[in-house]
Amino acid sequence: MKKLRAAIVGCGRISVCYEDAFVRLADMVEPVYAIDKELNLAKAFADKFGCNYTTDFDEILDKDIDVVHLCLPHYLHPVMAIKAMRAGIHVLTEKPIGVSLQDADEMLRVEKETGMKLGVIFQTRYTKSVEKLKEMITRGDFGKITTARSILTWSRPLDYYEGNDWKGTWDKEGGGVLIDQAIHSIDRVRYMLGSDVEWIEGSVHNYAHPFVKVEDTANAAIMFQNGCLYSLYACNTYGADSPITIELLGEKGRLGLIQDMGYYELDGVYAEIRNTYETTNVGPDYWGSSHHIQIKDFYRSIQTGSPVAVDGTEGRKTLEMVKGIYLSSMKRERVYLPFEDVHYEAINKEAL
Repeated sequence: MKKLRAAIVGCGRISVCYEDAFVRLADMVEPVYAIDKELNLAKAFADKFGCNYTTDFDEILDKDIDVVHLCLPHYLHPVMAIKAMRAGIHVLTEKPIGVSLQDADEMLRVEKETGMKLGVIFQTRYTKSVEKLKEMITRGDFGKITTARSILTWSRPLDYYEGNDWKGTWDKEGGGVLIDQAIHSIDRVRYMLGSDVEWIEGSVHNYAHPFVKVEDTANAAIMFQNGCLYSLYACNTYGADSPITIELLGEKGRLGLIQDMGYYELDGVYAEIRNTYETTNVGPDYWGSSHHIQIKDFYRSIQTGSPVAVDGTEGRKTLEMVKGIYLSSMKRERVYLPFEDVHYEAINKEAL
């Protein structure tokens, strides 16, 4: 099968995951362009594969590219994705799909209009533990799942935000700990439950980061349509990046994740599920080691015409949960889905 011609836009920190994926998937993909506003970063990435590099995204739109990977500030995801799809290029973007539901809706409209494929990176779904636990839930092994929880306590000090014009902003990042860090926990819970959301009630606060406007702490209660009540807590005020914990309680047993290790207790037996795929972390541990698995899945969907597993609609649903917490905090009331997204200026003035 013909190799896919790929471009990467954004050659910063996360690009190491794509470098690793391009090497692992050399039989499926040929990197042909690296793009970054800083020419030295684009060149450094390109040199590893002997491909072209540029600072101008528009330069690649007529270069017979099959797929583009977006590793950019959040607010640029819809801008670049829409341009690419209209040029006949499939798009796989880092999370979140965008910073507003309106942006996500426009991306979905253009995807349908052009017939291109749109995917959103949620690589933490692609572990053996999540795969197995979802299978068990779907099969009914635990009976009805009644409650769920996730806890994220990480550290994001001043130097994380320094020298960066988009981190810690409402208009460019779209928020703080929720949209940047806890979004993966939120996505995994929603994915494993396989249910849409009925209502959200939450609050966000900035306790220890006076140098940014967005939240560093959030908590929420989220009711799914299947009757499961999900309790969420997230902060980046802790002194270290502790393992994320997720747990779901069913009528017949409990199950969960400690970072990427799965576990369950059923019929009096406790068992753990280790990630048995051949994976190696190429960045911080909390990035996981499954980028290349999701990227391979996306490439296969292009080559075979099969549906994209984590498509734009999936990306929008997870973003909607994040935005629902922000809106609930701003309005100080329970929010029922669907709802109209709001401007960040309003959130900035009232939510924190």
